[in-house]
Amino acid sequence: MINAQTLKGFRDFLPGDAIKRQFVVGKIKETFERFGFDPLETPALEYAETLLGKYGDEADKLLYLFEDNGKRKVGMRYDQTVPLSRVVAQYPEIPKPFKRYQIQPVWRAENTQKGRFREFLQCDIDTIGTDSPLADAEIIDCTLASCKSLGITGLTMLVNDRTLFDALKLTKKEIISIDKLAKIGKDAVFKELPRPELFDQLRQAKPTERLWKIFETLKRMGYREEVDFRFDPTLARGLDYYTSTIFELKTDAYPAGSLAGGGRYDKLIGQFSGTSQAAVGIAFGFDRIIEALTEMKLLPQTSTATSVLVTIFSSELVGAGLTITSALRSGGINTDIYMDENVKLDKQLKYADRKGIPYVIIQGPDEAARNVVKLKNMQTKEQEELTVDNVIAKLQAN
Repeated sequence: MINAQTLKGFRDFLPGDAIKRQFVVGKIKETFERFGFDPLETPALEYAETLLGKYGDEADKLLYLFEDNGKRKVGMRYDQTVPLSRVVAQYPEIPKPFKRYQIQPVWRAENTQKGRFREFLQCDIDTIGTDSPLADAEIIDCTLASCKSLGITGLTMLVNDRTLFDALKLTKKEIISIDKLAKIGKDAVFKELPRPELFDQLRQAKPTERLWKIFETLKRMGYREEVDFRFDPTLARGLDYYTSTIFELKTDAYPAGSLAGGGRYDKLIGQFSGTSQAAVGIAFGFDRIIEALTEMKLLPQTSTATSVLVTIFSSELVGAGLTITSALRSGGINTDIYMDENVKLDKQLKYADRKGIPYVIIQGPDEAARNVVKLKNMQTKEQEELTVDNVIAKLQAN
C-alpha cells in the first residue's frame, strides 16, 4: 500500500483553507489591477544558469537543482524577480515602463521551521524601465492599499536606502548581521559585528535625497510619515541584488514578521540582457498575511464554495431536480445536486450540514405539483416555500 503523506515542507489545502486563500488572492489581484499592473506567468523550471549567482553565495543550498531527462541543468523558481528579469531581457519589445504582477508558487530547498515552507505562494508587483522615485512610491502605495483592502490595520512601511551601507563601507557579512536585527535582537547583532560602532552610525544616518523624494510623494498621496511609513536606517534586506531603495511592511496586528518586502534592483536585468534597466518591486509574504488575517478574524468562515444543495426526493423527481439545478446555476448561484437518488432525504441534509452548505432545496411531489420548492436555511433550520425564481433572487441578494 502506498503511504499517503506529503513531503516535509509541502502542504495540501483542503476546501476550507483553499477558499480563504482564493479570497485573499482575489482581493490582492483587484488592487494590483486597479493600480495598472498586468498579470505575468512564468514556468516553474528555469535553466540553472538563470538562477545561480543571483541569490548570494549559498544559492546551491537554497535552490532545487537537478538534471532533467535531456541532461539539462535546471532549477525550480526560487522567487519571481529573477524570472521577471529573464522575461524582460528575452522580450525587449515589451513597452516600458512595464508594470506587472505575478501570483505563483515558489520553491526553496532550505531547512523547514515554524512558518517557513519549501513551497509557498508569492505575490509580486514590479515596475521595470524607470528609476523615478514615483515608481518606488507607487509600489509602497499599492502594497499598503492591498493590505488595507483585506482589512489589515496598523500598517507601517519601513524604508531605507542600501547606498547608506556603501557610504559606511559595510561588508556583505556586516549587512547580513544587521539584517538579523528583528530576529535576534540588538545585543546578538552587536556580538556578530566586527565594528559595533557601525550600529550607532546607522542609527544617526539621515534619509538620502532619493528617500526624501519618495517620502514627499507618499505625503502627497495622503500617507503620514512615522505612521504609514518610516525611515529605518537599520533595515537591510538580505538579497544581494538590491541597489538603493528597500522596504518592508509591518503591522501591529502581526508582530511575528513582515508582511511584504522588496526594493530597487537596477542592475539585475543587465545580467541577462547586457544593458541595465531600472527596476523596483515587492513580494508579499502570503502565508504571513493569511496568519495575520486569521488572528484578526478577517477571513471568510466557510468550508465550501457551494451556496445551495438541491436534494433528490425520489427517483421520479430526478428530472425536476436537474431542472432546478440548471436554473440556479444559470442565475449565478453556486449549486450542487445530490448525486444519489436512492439516499434518504435525512442523509442528504446531514451531507449538506457536514459540508457547511448554507441552504438546501427540497421538492417533494406536493411542491412539484404547485411548482414551488422548500428553501431551508441550514443554520437557523427555518424553511420557506418559494418559486425557483424567488429562490434565485433571494440567494443573489445574500
